[in-house]
Amino acid sequence: MTHREILEALSGLLLAMFVAMISSTVVTNALPRIVSDLKGSQTGYTWVIVATLLAMTATTPIWGKLADLFSKKLLVQLSLSIFIAGSLVAGVSPNMGTLIGARLVQGLGVGGLMALVQIVIASMVSPRDLGRYSGYMGAVFAAATVSGPLIGGLVADSALGWRGCFFIGLPFGVAAFVLLQKTLHLPVVRRDVSVDYLGATLIMAGVSLLLVWVSLAGNQYAWLSGTSALLVGGGVVLIGIAVFVEARVAREPVIPLDLFRNRTIVLATLASVFVGIAMFASTVYLSQFFQLARGMSPTKAGLMSIALVGGLLVSSVVSGRAISMTGRWKVWLAASMIFVVAGCALLGTIDETTNLVLVGVYMALLGIGVGGSMQNLVIPVQNIVSLADLGAASSLVAFFRSIGGTVGVAALGALLSAQVSDKVASGLKGLGVDAGGQQSHGIPDLSSLPAPIRAVFEHAFGASIAELFLVSVPFAALALVCVLFIKEVPLRTTLHSTDQVAAQGTG
Repeated sequence: MTHREILEALSGLLLAMFVAMISSTVVTNALPRIVSDLKGSQTGYTWVIVATLLAMTATTPIWGKLADLFSKKLLVQLSLSIFIAGSLVAGVSPNMGTLIGARLVQGLGVGGLMALVQIVIASMVSPRDLGRYSGYMGAVFAAATVSGPLIGGLVADSALGWRGCFFIGLPFGVAAFVLLQKTLHLPVVRRDVSVDYLGATLIMAGVSLLLVWVSLAGNQYAWLSGTSALLVGGGVVLIGIAVFVEARVAREPVIPLDLFRNRTIVLATLASVFVGIAMFASTVYLSQFFQLARGMSPTKAGLMSIALVGGLLVSSVVSGRAISMTGRWKVWLAASMIFVVAGCALLGTIDETTNLVLVGVYMALLGIGVGGSMQNLVIPVQNIVSLADLGAASSLVAFFRSIGGTVGVAALGALLSAQVSDKVASGLKGLGVDAGGQQSHGIPDLSSLPAPIRAVFEHAFGASIAELFLVSVPFAALALVCVLFIKEVPLRTTLHSTDQVAAQGTG
């Protein structure tokens, strides 16, 4: 494909990716108001986020494998349709249960879009040129991240209310569907296929049980309890059976276990898990910091995200261009991970009184790290696998990144709820106020609270959210270690691996 043909096809793909990203960011600053209006709790707040991540995580490897077997264009359009249906239901949700269910459906579509866009791009261009187009993806990611909170905050503060946030992505979804139909023309390889339904079901069930356990333990039941034992035991058993099925039974396994024999894939996968924890788990609660610790409106909280996204935009474009020009990726990944470690560590020092300029600088540093690592981490994997395994290998990295993010969001959400509750109870006791009358596990409406009690909640959220960043630092450091141990292989300039080219020459 020529550069122009690739750009034409990218128009629909990047718009689809924009839809996937904005589905999360547009509701971020509206979530405190959504949960308050629907009478939810901190656990409900966490699950509105976790539901999407859970569905996205569990289905990512399945979408990736399907991309190796069926029409990638059809699969992207199917993902868009599922996302649109989930958005419609979310927008009319009468209670938290319905909203969480709708977010689950949205996650099914988002999982397909996030995995398939990278796979389709990698099937059109060589690994050497991937950095160039990853820069475009990073720019779209930044645009969705910066515009989403702003649009969501404006909509939530308008007459449309928070429900309008779920309808914002619908026009973009329809436009992406039409663009893909017109511009994306990929050859479909017709071959005998065998979809591993048993393996896919076992993987989804096992991962889901473990994520449910991480999400609810500590609030709904004790970490060491019969319920915990059943969830963990069931999840481990199901995953164990899934590994056996993938290794011995499945003709076309969802996750080819042979991929794990490669050191680069193993280290990139581990790095993806740790990056997911540091990236998703820390940034998802920033909107709560600005609204509940600093008393900002959704619109102002959205404006504060510009610092994070500015760093992300610059680093994603610059690193992507540099990788394509030089063919070297390791130095950029390592430098980006150092910024992630520094950003998380510095954000771990903030509270409800920290100068907002300093907070913005710390967010920019984290954004620089995220922008240079998130999209580029898949490049070394795509560089060494065959074209037949491109979908499975690419989605494997995204799958484990999502697992890290989902576990991180759920576990840190439980930690945040416990820490806020303890700090609120302690603060109210210091004021001589009966804590029994306050919902320390709920999302408070700060404007309705007396000034002394409001200060207690602001301190509780400010200090507790900072602690989440400190918890994220070791995971970011582990991701850096994994990147340092990946052997740098020159990026190939063809779609086929060296072994495939040699085989074709022999033939």
